[in-house]
Amino acid sequence: MALSSSSSSLLRRLLGSTPLSSSGSSALRAAFCSSSSSGSSPVLPPPSSIFGDDTEVANVPPLTTPKLFVSGLSRLTTDDKLKSAFAPFGQLLEAKVITDRVSGRSKGFGFVRYASLEEAETARQGMNAKFLDGWVIFVDPAKPREQKPVPQPDSVSHTGFRTNKTVGWCG
Repeated sequence: MALSSSSSSLLRRLLGSTPLSSSGSSALRAAFCSSSSSGSSPVLPPPSSIFGDDTEVANVPPLTTPKLFVSGLSRLTTDDKLKSAFAPFGQLLEAKVITDRVSGRSKGFGFVRYASLEEAETARQGMNAKFLDGWVIFVDPAKPREQKPVPQPDSVSHTGFRTNKTVGWCG
């Protein structure tokens, strides 16, 4: 199978600008294949350095509040499990899994709040794209709750009866 120029240049970056040789292919085989017979596996650079610079792979918004939004939670995740997973990163003030009112099961997301922004940033970096209860979770800054629009009062005629606002046939 022939490699395109873009994929061969990516391989050169991964291998440290060495031409593709038998040692390079064995290093790739050792790194990406679990059934490799090679005993030593090469140390790969972190994902951000694959692209040639030290910028982060994803555009991550800065933290403005120590409250974090955690998505991708298992339906079986409880407040205690969430708290124990995020406790090693700092003083945890609150860990809440949002549950369905009827069934009482998790909706798949929750919130954690730390005492400081530094602890929250450490937790975001440490827990983002990690496994919790068998599911990959994602940690993002929490956004403030949007205000619901004020409902318009029903129109009541001067006789005290409601007017029907149905458009079209109603029978």
